[in-house]
Amino acid sequence: MEIELLKKLVSMPSHFGEEKEISEFITSFLESYAKVETQEVEGFGSNVIAYLKGVKNTVVLNGHMDTVGLSAGWTKNPWGQIEGDKFYGIGSADMKGGLAALMSVFAEIAELSRRERPNIIFTAVVDEEGYSRGAWELIKSKKLEKADVVLVGEPTNEKLMLGARGRFVIQVKAFGKKAHAARPENGINAIEELSKLLANLNKAKLKKHRKLGMGSFCTLEIKGKADGLSVPEYAEAIVDRHTVVGEDWEFVRETLEKLSQKLEVKAKLKIEKFKRPTPEMLPYYVKENLKVVKTFKRVFKQKTGKEVEVTYGKSVGDFNYFGTYLGKPTLVFGPIGGNWHSADEWVSISSVKRVKEIYRNFLKALV
Repeated sequence: MEIELLKKLVSMPSHFGEEKEISEFITSFLESYAKVETQEVEGFGSNVIAYLKGVKNTVVLNGHMDTVGLSAGWTKNPWGQIEGDKFYGIGSADMKGGLAALMSVFAEIAELSRRERPNIIFTAVVDEEGYSRGAWELIKSKKLEKADVVLVGEPTNEKLMLGARGRFVIQVKAFGKKAHAARPENGINAIEELSKLLANLNKAKLKKHRKLGMGSFCTLEIKGKADGLSVPEYAEAIVDRHTVVGEDWEFVRETLEKLSQKLEVKAKLKIEKFKRPTPEMLPYYVKENLKVVKTFKRVFKQKTGKEVEVTYGKSVGDFNYFGTYLGKPTLVFGPIGGNWHSADEWVSISSVKRVKEIYRNFLKALV
């Protein structure tokens, strides 16, 4: 079932902001197995939520329906092509392979008696690739408050991800002093002074976390312009700052302010968060001694004969929202694949099947 679902999901374009068709398909599919509702996310179609009553734990199954846009360089059919064990297609790895496995296991678990399964809330959300509007709408609605654990099917190459770094997007504005460009010493060049800070971001203070490692800086954009033959008096930059637990906004901002002082940046700087429609993505990690984590590890070993490799995410996703704002243990586990967000994206067919089986055994083990 999961591979047929994968084929169908990939065949439907679902760039973030254009998830209506895939949302309707998933709703229709799930209605055969459980109570289903949709949750409108203004301008982005609808989240899909399905409920199965069981016993003991309440598990949220989560996947996103959207993809990034079609890039140049595809040599395979972006709407689905099989070669050996690889299924090619846009979004096949990120994350329609995991979504298909989640839908399939939900259908299979629905066939069990109530006492053989935990309570399950299946969620397929919009806009993960944008601003996580779908995940945030779910959390705001308080529909997941009774959850004991969240299982996200993002592609992890069959590794168990127990946390991830967070992210701030920073806007730095530099205000200099205008002067004739033939006499630059009479002014303050905002572009040059801001560049001084950006070129030395590797000298900024970073904290280290024993699980998540260290954060990072990356300049994403810089712009400034002279008014004719003049010293530029204004420039601005957008900077990515991935963070670890212990690095809040005040720490990040003060670190940049101190660095600019150390570098003797002459321009006046204004450092603030880049405005976004949803809250910032904060870092999180899940303790390995939790019962649900131990259960997942045991199930994985029973299925594969190997210990599952534990990993931590370098970047962000909806899982950050579930792990922080929802505040529930959030496990991320999905199939093997490659070329995410690029040409000839693929997912392993055998891995999708194996991941579905591990999901099923994990859910049954929680009863």
